[in-house]
Amino acid sequence: MVQTIRTFVVDNYLFGEEGKLNDDDSFMETGIIDSTGILELVRFLESTYGIKVKDEELIPDNLDSVSKIVSFILVKQSASPQSAPESSSRLTRETRP
Repeated sequence: MVQTIRTFVVDNYLFGEEGKLNDDDSFMETGIIDSTGILELVRFLESTYGIKVKDEELIPDNLDSVSKIVSFILVKQSASPQSAPESSSRLTRETRP
């Protein structure tokens, strides 16, 4: 996960210069990603990791470095039910007369 996120950031914002990015570097403080770039990053994270980032989650604590993004994604993935559609269909079948 770390390498996938690093590669996306390096390829899209650092023009391939990986040496300029440490996992704890603040994207905003270093000027790596601006507010428009964050939206592109969010689209990438949502499509790559199957998460949905809510408006209120668009904060530096979640998205301002590679390390923060990894932690955020792990929390989002652990909070989402893995088998919700299967369990709800099973419940429907079991409760029907």
